[in-house]
Amino acid sequence: MSENSEFITKLYDFKAKDLMKTTSRNMPFVEKNADLSHIFSVLNKNDHVWVVENKENMHVIGVITESDTILLFSPPYTPLQSFNKPSLQSLQYGLSSNAEDIMSKKPVTASQEEKIIDVIWKMKQHKIKQVPVVDENYTLLGEITLHHFIEKYKKEQAKTV
Repeated sequence: MSENSEFITKLYDFKAKDLMKTTSRNMPFVEKNADLSHIFSVLNKNDHVWVVENKENMHVIGVITESDTILLFSPPYTPLQSFNKPSLQSLQYGLSSNAEDIMSKKPVTASQEEKIIDVIWKMKQHKIKQVPVVDENYTLLGEITLHHFIEKYKKEQAKTV
């Protein structure tokens, strides 16, 4: 078995709590009533932002990714929508004014005790690059991102050189 295979097999047995970035002031999150300006300032430094009910309970209710914001910048009609309703999320309409308006609801989550292999399967199945780690009340405890896997792999490779 190659060193890479051994490392990946070990990685699969890790738990989410072993790799997650824990909640801190640097964690990308906003409250559900955050305005677009605040959301964009967070997205300017991150490719996603978790949406929580409020800072007191940190209950995760959604996520906004850079990809989600494309609707905001798109014209209200696209050529394929000429007979459909326009996108009301377009900034041209001004109807999307806070995080709750533009977030993807009910994000895929992981528990602290969940094995990394299961987290990876969720990410692959849902085609996402980040997962919030939550408790039974959906309180944001941390996050696992594809970047965390890349960092862990690079560190392991540095040990073998």
